[in-house]
Amino acid sequence: MDAEERGRGDLLSATISPWAARAVVAAAALALVAIPALVHRGRQGEVVRSGKGIVERMLLGLVSLGFLCALLWVATDLFRFADYPLHVAAFVPGVSCLLIGLGLLYRSHADLGANWSISLEVRDGHRLVTRGIYQRLRHPMYLALILYGLGQALVLPNWLAGPAYLAAFILLVACRLGPEERLMAETFGAGYEAYRARTRRLIPGLW
Repeated sequence: MDAEERGRGDLLSATISPWAARAVVAAAALALVAIPALVHRGRQGEVVRSGKGIVERMLLGLVSLGFLCALLWVATDLFRFADYPLHVAAFVPGVSCLLIGLGLLYRSHADLGANWSISLEVRDGHRLVTRGIYQRLRHPMYLALILYGLGQALVLPNWLAGPAYLAAFILLVACRLGPEERLMAETFGAGYEAYRARTRRLIPGLW
C-alpha cells in the first residue's frame, strides 16, 4: 500500500464529532417536516374514500416513533448506551442520501400538489397525477423517504435510533403499496391501469 492509499484509508476512517451528527440529523428532521407544511398550505378537499384502518394507523404510529427516536437522540442521553463512533466513510454517503431524499421529497410534493395525503385517502377533487417525477415513478415520495431513512441510519451513530425510522418506513411501504394501488385502481379505473403499465413503482427501469 503506497502513501496515497494509506492517506485515503486514514481519511475514510477518521471520526466525525457526535455534535456534527446531531446538527445534521436535526436540520434534516426540520426539513422533513417543513417541506409538506410549506408546499401544502391550502385547504384540501374532504375525504371521500379511505383505506385508513387499524393496520394503517399502527404503521403510521411506528413511523412517527422512529422519527421521534432520532429527535430524542439529538436532545437527550436516552440512547447513549447504543452509540458507536461515526466515520467519514459513513457520514459522507449519509449526508448525500439525506440531501437527495429531501430534494426528491420536495419535487414529489410539488408535483402532487393538493392530491397528497399522509394516509390511504382519496379526497374530493382528487386527480391522478402523471406529470413531473410521476411520469416515471408511481411512488417517488416513498423512494425519497427511504433515502432519507438510509441517510439518517448512516449519519446517526446509534444502533437503535439510527435505523429506527428506516425500518419502520420500509415496513409501512411493504404493507401499503398493494392497498394503495388497489385504491387508485378503484378510483381511477382504466386510467390508472394504463398509468401503472407504463411506469415503475420505486426504482426507474427496474421495479
